Amino acid sequence: MTPAATAASATPYPHLFQPLDLGFTTLRNRVLMGSMHTGLEDRARDFPKLAAYFAERAAGGAGLIVTGGFAPNVEGWLSPFGGKLSWPWEVARHRQVTAVVHGHGAKICMQLLHSGRYGFHPLVVAPSKLKAPISPFTPRALTARGVERQIRAFASAAARAREAGYDGVEVMGSEGYLINQFTAPRTNRRNDAWGGSAEKRMRFAVETVRRVREACGPDFILIYRLSLLDLVEDGNAWDEVVAQAKAVEAAGATIINSGIGWHEARVPTIATSVPRAAFAGITARLKPHVSLPLVAVNRINMPHVAEAILAGGQADMVSLARPLLADPEWPNKARAGRARAINTCIACNQACLDHIFVGKVASCLVNPRAGAETELNYLPTTYKKRIAVVGAGPAGLACATVAAQRGHAVTLFDAADAIGGQFNLARRIPGKEEFNETLRYFGERIAETGVELRLGTVATPAELAGFDEIVLATGIVPRRVDFPGADHPKVAGYIDVLTGRTVPGRRVAIIGAGGIGFDVAEFLVHEGVSPSLDGERWRAEWGVDFDGGSRGGLVPPRPEPPAREVWLLQRSPGRPGRRLGKTTGWIHRATLKAKGVKMLGGVEYLGVDDQGLHLRVDGAEQWLPVDTVVVCAGQEPRRDLQAALQAAGTTVPVHLIGGADVAAELDAKRAIDQGSRLAARL
Repeated sequence: MTPAATAASATPYPHLFQPLDLGFTTLRNRVLMGSMHTGLEDRARDFPKLAAYFAERAAGGAGLIVTGGFAPNVEGWLSPFGGKLSWPWEVARHRQVTAVVHGHGAKICMQLLHSGRYGFHPLVVAPSKLKAPISPFTPRALTARGVERQIRAFASAAARAREAGYDGVEVMGSEGYLINQFTAPRTNRRNDAWGGSAEKRMRFAVETVRRVREACGPDFILIYRLSLLDLVEDGNAWDEVVAQAKAVEAAGATIINSGIGWHEARVPTIATSVPRAAFAGITARLKPHVSLPLVAVNRINMPHVAEAILAGGQADMVSLARPLLADPEWPNKARAGRARAINTCIACNQACLDHIFVGKVASCLVNPRAGAETELNYLPTTYKKRIAVVGAGPAGLACATVAAQRGHAVTLFDAADAIGGQFNLARRIPGKEEFNETLRYFGERIAETGVELRLGTVATPAELAGFDEIVLATGIVPRRVDFPGADHPKVAGYIDVLTGRTVPGRRVAIIGAGGIGFDVAEFLVHEGVSPSLDGERWRAEWGVDFDGGSRGGLVPPRPEPPAREVWLLQRSPGRPGRRLGKTTGWIHRATLKAKGVKMLGGVEYLGVDDQGLHLRVDGAEQWLPVDTVVVCAGQEPRRDLQAALQAAGTTVPVHLIGGADVAAELDAKRAIDQGSRLAARL
């Protein structure tokens, strides 16, 4: 047994840390950091930041890293002046990335991604002149000569990647980008040598792989990202997927990475409501058909999940993109048997994908340092202070643990008997069970950093005397409503409902259609174990087919009947849910629609009585015969302790963070970021 194999067998996850021999090179483990665009790829001046970002993940133990997508030419841009590698002078900037990754013993591949009709610029090209629903630009259909030019661009970019020091490339053939557009009848309406039959449709993919191999030689990793489930109408049939896999293997691919779903699909693939390892089964289905190593993807966020996939023979590697955004040390912690210390990705998308889709640099809700490694650092303090943090919600937990990590003496107070604050409500929502992991992580951090935790303690000015700094993370109080019958027994606050203090009836109206209102609606329409914890039920709810009997892996959805009849109401006109997260809002709206939730905007509340809720919509009065009215009408900052400190004449600095500072919905991203940044300054 080799030393690496011996070390792997000594870990709690021996399959995960078994080296992978590719013939001409060996990967140190089975952890692939999957491609994820950060926004740092698009400007030369940001490459030092990109290098620092990848350096931490390489030092954290990843075996193979794949960069965010770089276009092989201008036509392949995701957006104007986005990341691209097509000119000689673009090579040098990449060497700072490859050098730091190699310095930490990992290998790195550049992803070559041609946007095709998904590009947000007027130069977009595609197999056919068919506009994508997610882009305002109609593509130009490629001529036969144009097709050849795109293939040459892939090969040329791969050669430049090798020159820049990359160990290989990943050719992006999934997620609805250009190559996938060629393979699927949905987007390929050609009748020439590049379209028509399945063999002709996949010719672009196969020829691209062959040319890249020719350009880069035999000792270069060539990953092909193959769409195993398009999850769109007129996508690839399963026998076509298998044929494509065999063809790219014969053309020279080293590894096949699984791709799941197009960006325009009606099925969520990476949100927190998707079960863990929900798509590993489809990777396993391909395994008997090829001899290349296969990579399982999507919602693999903890070591025991990854180990089970590998030990069960479903795949040869696992792809972790956002989990390594959340915790760069994920592999090292797993290898050392410290899985409880992992800062787990909760698949919220709020700071990663939501940022990218509005032109911001990607970060992470649970790890604000992601993407900001050169700017936000928790350096040891030169002057140790006694710091009091009041409130053990997300803001207070982040502030307390970062301050203690830096060497301060921190005492964390909370009147409750457990840490978590509003996270203790969020984790009760079906599909948000991952929030439990964040609380587990912070519990570990409190112990590791030596924070003195005082639960069940109401902090008073006298209790806080003697501290050098006081941080108030005291959270929010729900905003009260003011209409006739607001104090009627039918009316309940969302906290009472989510904690079980109030048991709602079978017909419920929710006042307020922000994020909390949508969460409460999901809580009310589900009963028993959430489908997010049961892959088979989840696939039935969304209409996902693993049996290969339908194109694109789609079958009619079969949502389970709702537990209650629910109305979701808002004062402002327009469609409820418009301000939800850019990449996840549609999932919440679709889920509630499937459960028959009736959503109304522009509502005037006239009052509650024994008959139910009376309201006016578009000038017409209505009556909803509901048993319960749940109020989710916003929050106010809780600042009573601040007022008490001022009255007591406290002279030490007092800081407000989280909901105590700004009570705009329940913004955990802002709370954790604000708490961490304050602690870095104290």
